[in-house]
Amino acid sequence: MKVHGILAGVMTIALGIGVAELSAQTKAPSKTPSKTAPAAAPASPFNRALLEPAKLTEKAPDAFDVRVTTSKGDFVIRVTRAWSPFGADRFFNLVKHGYFDGCSLFRVVPGFVVQFGISGYPPVAAAWARATIPDDPVKASNKRGFVTYAKSQAPNTRTTQIFINLGDNSRLDATGFAPFGEVIEGMEVVEMLYSGYAEATTSRQGEIAQGGKEWLEKNFPNLDSIKKAAIAPPAPAKKSP
Repeated sequence: MKVHGILAGVMTIALGIGVAELSAQTKAPSKTPSKTAPAAAPASPFNRALLEPAKLTEKAPDAFDVRVTTSKGDFVIRVTRAWSPFGADRFFNLVKHGYFDGCSLFRVVPGFVVQFGISGYPPVAAAWARATIPDDPVKASNKRGFVTYAKSQAPNTRTTQIFINLGDNSRLDATGFAPFGEVIEGMEVVEMLYSGYAEATTSRQGEIAQGGKEWLEKNFPNLDSIKKAAIAPPAPAKKSP
């Protein structure tokens, strides 16, 4: 069984600009023609920095935690940069700019993986489809709870999709799947994510990327999703006795 990478076509975004309505006037109209002012463009539903992947390259801390709030509850991923520096840096920047917020957990195969990371917003998915990072050597193993990027068999194809191992998938180590973190809290939540569609979405990743959240909700309405993924504050320092 293979973990597939993202397939997404290049898409563009068009923002509509509305026109503000004038309030009714009770006095005689002025001889000077009134003007209508354009309303401000609607607020973007996503962080627009996500449309420029090449600029999101901040180096991640040596270790950091990410709390992921889903429709089933929370789990926490602890990232260890030494395991996968390129992977950790990419994950840090994606989380920091809200990339995973609203993402569906579209592939849940009991005993194998939970996979996610296709943006629910087609313009964002298109922007990241070819924003690859170099491979990292495998330093940790794909055991239960470890978190890894999906990729194709070709080298240097990791983008934004990641998976959580639901079982011992250490056989993936030999094929270059390098874990960058581990679920340290809430693995029971990960195990509860809806798995009724299993592999049904695996071959439809291009449609997911192009249709976004709306397409998924229409075709796979029972999928769980990520409400918020955020870098967790460091634990408070212990007081001296």
